[in-house]
Amino acid sequence: MGICTSTGVIRDFAGPYFVSEDNMAFGKPAKYWKLDPAQVYASGPNAWDTAVHDASEEYKHRMHNLCCDNCHSHVALALNLMRYNNSTTWNMVTLCFLCLLYGKYVSVGAFVKTWLPFVLLLGIILTVSLVFNLR
Repeated sequence: MGICTSTGVIRDFAGPYFVSEDNMAFGKPAKYWKLDPAQVYASGPNAWDTAVHDASEEYKHRMHNLCCDNCHSHVALALNLMRYNNSTTWNMVTLCFLCLLYGKYVSVGAFVKTWLPFVLLLGIILTVSLVFNLR
């Protein structure tokens, strides 16, 4: 998960002490959620970019933790700093669910790449389960 600056440059907490620019850790984005800059509560003409910059600078000094302090947390900090939607309670779980609900796939291929492995794995599990239950 990453967050764009107002010029469209994606910032992504890609690893320990590293925030990438336009080179996401897991490849090109498959899904996006377009946020409304008018929802930024912080003052100043560059409040969005300032919050993204400050969150990125903070995460350049953090160890990446897959479960607790990751790219989702980086984006949440940026949204908290800008008080997006007048909120300072953004977190990785909230972002995950809201991206699932409001995110849009960049293409049909991105949708397939996202869901095909899950569907195949589920099919294998169900097939194996049925075979063993029929015995």
